[in-house]
Amino acid sequence: MECVSCNECSPPSSPRALGRVGEEMAAAHLTRLGFAVIARNVRTRHGEIDLIAHDGNALVFVEVKTRRGSSHGGYLDPATTPLAGLRSSQRSRLRRLAVAWLSQERLDRPTARTIRFDAIGITLDRRDRLVRLDHVEAAW
Repeated sequence: MECVSCNECSPPSSPRALGRVGEEMAAAHLTRLGFAVIARNVRTRHGEIDLIAHDGNALVFVEVKTRRGSSHGGYLDPATTPLAGLRSSQRSRLRRLAVAWLSQERLDRPTARTIRFDAIGITLDRRDRLVRLDHVEAAW
């Protein structure tokens, strides 16, 4: 029988909570790669940027997609991978969000030689343990 009385044992039930878990894992992944996560959940009038990271050369705008996966015979079903659902409209939206963020007058923004758009797909099991992490650099 599963414990449902505490948040430690049961996974977050809302999509927002699931997204936050995935964003935390994505941020930790970027940090392991040598990036500094300079902003999370940045709101502009056009929407929200999940993560903005910088590695000294590139300023990276990251779209994070998190799903709870189902496993069939030990392999993940490709139709349920988080990045499979990344549509062109979401790509266009992230570009608009990046332009809006870059247009804001900010003194603390790092300088970068290049700007990149990455996508990170996080697949979790029923207990929010990482099953798979897919990081597509320069996804669009």
